[in-house]
Amino acid sequence: MATAGKVIKCKAAVAWEPNKPLVMEEIEVAPPQKNEIRIKVIATGVCHSDLYHLFEGKHKEGFPAVLGHEGAGVVESVGPGVTEFKPGDKVIPLFVSQCKECRFCKSPKTNLCEQSWSSDRYAQMSDTDTRFSCRGQPILQFMGTSTFSEYTVMNQIAVAKIHNDARLDRVCLLGCGISTGYGAAINTAKVEPGSVCAVFGMGAVGLAGVMGCKRAGASRIIAVDINEEKFEKAKIFGATDFVNPKAHQKPISEVLIEMTNGGVDYSLECVGNVAVMRSALESCVKGWGVSVLVGWTHLHDFSAKPIQLIAGKTWKGSLFGGFKGKDSVPDLVLDYMAGRIKLDEFVTHTMNLEKINDAIELMKNGGCIRTIINVSK
Repeated sequence: MATAGKVIKCKAAVAWEPNKPLVMEEIEVAPPQKNEIRIKVIATGVCHSDLYHLFEGKHKEGFPAVLGHEGAGVVESVGPGVTEFKPGDKVIPLFVSQCKECRFCKSPKTNLCEQSWSSDRYAQMSDTDTRFSCRGQPILQFMGTSTFSEYTVMNQIAVAKIHNDARLDRVCLLGCGISTGYGAAINTAKVEPGSVCAVFGMGAVGLAGVMGCKRAGASRIIAVDINEEKFEKAKIFGATDFVNPKAHQKPISEVLIEMTNGGVDYSLECVGNVAVMRSALESCVKGWGVSVLVGWTHLHDFSAKPIQLIAGKTWKGSLFGGFKGKDSVPDLVLDYMAGRIKLDEFVTHTMNLEKINDAIELMKNGGCIRTIINVSK
């Protein structure tokens, strides 16, 4: 392309400081360096992790930054040493890389990667290296991706090449939320046919968790949320029951234990709240119950009574649903294209990048499941 090897000036939504609205700016995006590719971002979802960094984490070393990590786009140019990608390829940026060479990548037990920004910078939620600048200063790339920009630059180990017929304003959701919840049920919990499950939080991640439980063959899936308006949406993805914790005088764990003759086989916590994490664990049946922490938080410690685990329950965590991104995301795209998983049903709003703050307010107030942002034409 004519822009190859040149600095690109483009629009991006910059978070200059925590707890403030994003600012539409013209930023400079440097050409890709060795093993890097520059991507024209076509569409992105707005995920709660973006809001977490902006309004909850507020780590001063994580700003200024361009947020966004749930995107899809087209390769604009490639740097030296890149052989896997070429201009025009459709791709999904990955916030969990897969170098395929480190001990984690070589192990089937995890999807972590030693080369990822997330290996040791959970608080800042970005690497120190960046290809962005604005007003003469570096701008961090949130979670290594920064999809709230018309262009981004990424190492090829953190990009998945997908089918050329894929609809980018839908498969972008596989860059985080839907893969995270769906994989937490399929890969991390390893939900079994005929089992009873409870999913806490009916945002996009939780709904995807419900979808994963159903795909795995669960016979009963209990959706837990304080907003009863979400039940009809949860049923679309496979929920059989709905429980509002505020509608009961006793703890939600006791309610679920009574509903299920001793507790659920599997529970997924998709809120990012340590109190809910404990409730999810306590909702599991003793002996073999498995509870998975899915919701992102880095702010508080969590606790539980040791007897919960001594008696046979398992407490696990799940990052990006346990999927090795470069290997798995292209297959998830094909699953969507073949109708085996849902994506369209998550989308409640569509906006242009200039409306990003409106999209953020919608999510803050619980007014959407997923808003798709059209970043570039």
